[in-house]
Amino acid sequence: MTLDELEMKCKDCTACELCEGRTNVVFGIGKKDADIMLIGEGPGENEDLQGQPFVGRSGQLLDKFLASIDLSRDKNVYIANMVKCRPPKNRDPKPEEQDLCIKWLREQFKIIRPKIVICVGRISAQRLIDKDFRVTKQHGEFIDKNGTLFMGTYHPAAILRNPNNKELAFGDWLKVREKIEELGIEI
Repeated sequence: MTLDELEMKCKDCTACELCEGRTNVVFGIGKKDADIMLIGEGPGENEDLQGQPFVGRSGQLLDKFLASIDLSRDKNVYIANMVKCRPPKNRDPKPEEQDLCIKWLREQFKIIRPKIVICVGRISAQRLIDKDFRVTKQHGEFIDKNGTLFMGTYHPAAILRNPNNKELAFGDWLKVREKIEELGIEI
């Protein structure tokens, strides 16, 4: 199955109640065979309206972080979320919603086959790295899971709320760049 075929199937999903309030399924965007994959928690209002992940203010900040290390959603990364439909009032996706939606992310992962996965924020880091993951303590650490490197970092929305963490987050992105070079990944 291709990523486009998977997206078409995902757009028909009604597995959980999040489908009832969505404008658009926010499947993912970027290079379809990227070596670097970013995974957020779920779409917000702007993402739901546009059908793309990270397009609001936090997306603009994420794009700046990416650009600072020569990465771009248009050229060399793929961006997706834990859940594909917007939770009401931008609340965290519930565990049962994640459970029902994770099949889409697993299939995306199988098709894209990234070498590095960056968990953007607590929700994805706790689901994909370790249920006890603490972004404030473990951000920027790489964990090898079956040959794929996972790293958790601050969510851009959290940085917008607390700009004091911007320098720490930037350091995480510099570590991503170092890891790309260490692994010889062409970007």
